Amino acid sequence: MTDFIYSAPTKVVFGRGAEEHVGELARENGGTNVLVHFGGKSALASGLVGRICRSLENAGIKFETLGGVVPNPRLSKVEDGIAICREKEIDMVIAAGGGSVIDSAKAIAMGTRADRPVWDFYSGKAEPNRDCLPVGAVLTLAAAGSEMSSSSVITNEDGDIKRGCNNESYRPKFAVLNPELTMTLPSWQTFSGIADIIMHTMERFFTKSGDHSMLTDSIAFSLIRTVIASARILLKNPGDYDARAEIMWAGSLSHNDLTGMRSNGDWATHQLEHELSGMFDVTHGAGLTAIWPAWARYVFTSDISRFAELAGGVFGISGAGDRENAVSGIEAMESFFAEIGMPTRIRDLSRQEGVSLKWGDYVVAELARKASFDGKRTLGAVRKLERADMENIYRKAW
Repeated sequence: MTDFIYSAPTKVVFGRGAEEHVGELARENGGTNVLVHFGGKSALASGLVGRICRSLENAGIKFETLGGVVPNPRLSKVEDGIAICREKEIDMVIAAGGGSVIDSAKAIAMGTRADRPVWDFYSGKAEPNRDCLPVGAVLTLAAAGSEMSSSSVITNEDGDIKRGCNNESYRPKFAVLNPELTMTLPSWQTFSGIADIIMHTMERFFTKSGDHSMLTDSIAFSLIRTVIASARILLKNPGDYDARAEIMWAGSLSHNDLTGMRSNGDWATHQLEHELSGMFDVTHGAGLTAIWPAWARYVFTSDISRFAELAGGVFGISGAGDRENAVSGIEAMESFFAEIGMPTRIRDLSRQEGVSLKWGDYVVAELARKASFDGKRTLGAVRKLERADMENIYRKAW
């Protein structure tokens, strides 16, 4: 087992009506003048934003609101939020939504007190600003796990560049998790979120060879099996509260480092997908499932035993040799993604999401150029991927 430092300080309030506690949670964390940040009209129409604002009022907390966050959250919206926070002297940001809204809120919290453009922290020009406004989250989509993580991903419209930033200072102080808030989600969003949860766990599972822990692996296997079983329940009964509760909690645990330290994981699939969704604005979870099978088949011979362990731990595949079990495990995961309606090829995204994917050698080269930072970085832990490898995976994923 590798040495590590583990911290998961986010206070979680879980269950029906949990959003009614937002006011007291904000007050506990020093909030007196809050920005309530949210996505589209559904957060207003459902009454969620109204309930949050009433809870803040009851706690004697002033607030401003800023909506309009979209999937693959935009830098321009972050800059709008920073301007509001500075003008109104906001001292806390509360996100009401899924990972995109929470990521946007984190960027606003960091940028408000920064003495330089917030994009500098995402582009790698500067170290993350440690002086952040506190962040709280009211989760409406089980997926990204941003409600308990130290990570945020933002898209810069200038060049369609999607970049992430890790900063312990904007890890949410509290997370409100009410599974009922996910009941009205379209199935595409529900199952894209499920895919993201599984991928967060697998990215951590595929570490450098030998850098493993039996206990952590067991937690990871159990989480993935639970999510798969719960997803199959939702296929038949989308309103099953217990299945949604299991998935919501799994989403948080999949990205708070319980299933493995982020710094030791592979993350190549995520980085390759970031460029895909940055360029074409596809749903993140769907983009991940479109790329993962090609990545897995491309790299598995570099650590066959690890892929065989995943096959056994999640799907109970055993009896043959490691190579055969590893291949069967990849096929089983691919089949599950297809079972829940997720794409397993990039070209499927055109049909399922209705986006125009102009594909060809130039697009592949541009995606790999961005993913490799113009050839200056490699990706992955199982196998170090050079720029040419990235191009090969994009082609195989098509």
